[in-house]
Amino acid sequence: MLKSFWKEWGRELLIAVVLALLIRAEVAEARRVPTPSMVPTVHPGDRLLAEKIIYRFTGPKRGDIIVFRPPFVEQETMLGQFLGKEDDYLKRVIALPGETVQVTDGKVLINGEPLEEPYVAAAPVYEMAPVTVPEGKLFVLGDNRNDSFDSHAWGLLDMDSVYSRAFFRFWPLNRMGLVE
Repeated sequence: MLKSFWKEWGRELLIAVVLALLIRAEVAEARRVPTPSMVPTVHPGDRLLAEKIIYRFTGPKRGDIIVFRPPFVEQETMLGQFLGKEDDYLKRVIALPGETVQVTDGKVLINGEPLEEPYVAAAPVYEMAPVTVPEGKLFVLGDNRNDSFDSHAWGLLDMDSVYSRAFFRFWPLNRMGLVE
């Protein structure tokens, strides 16, 4: 009787572990935000769910908050840590293939038109000459424009580097909800 109990319990535990690993690998995963680059939308320490299915059927859209492997760069953070190839980034999609993006006079322009951005912490204090985004690339920025290591600093992002789209904050509980 006891042997049967442990055998059944072990089988159920194994099934649960396998299902959890499959869901994390193929459907969705939890992410912790380590930097202030997406403030005020997402804060350091926030926990997000990022889903992996939508980009199998369609490409990223402007405004999506994506998780991706950045181009190989190393940058020393304010905390004295080095960010490099092993760290995933979280940024907002700003310009899509075929669009021209520019940053001037505190505004982001897409094809010459100002982008409405109610989610930014402050207007950018830097200038960036017009860049046309080629096929297979994206232009991404952090919502904390002046404290974000993003496309304005390291260039365009390969779409193949995008893993998932952040869509739900589950921690802290007082800010739980959709991430937009």
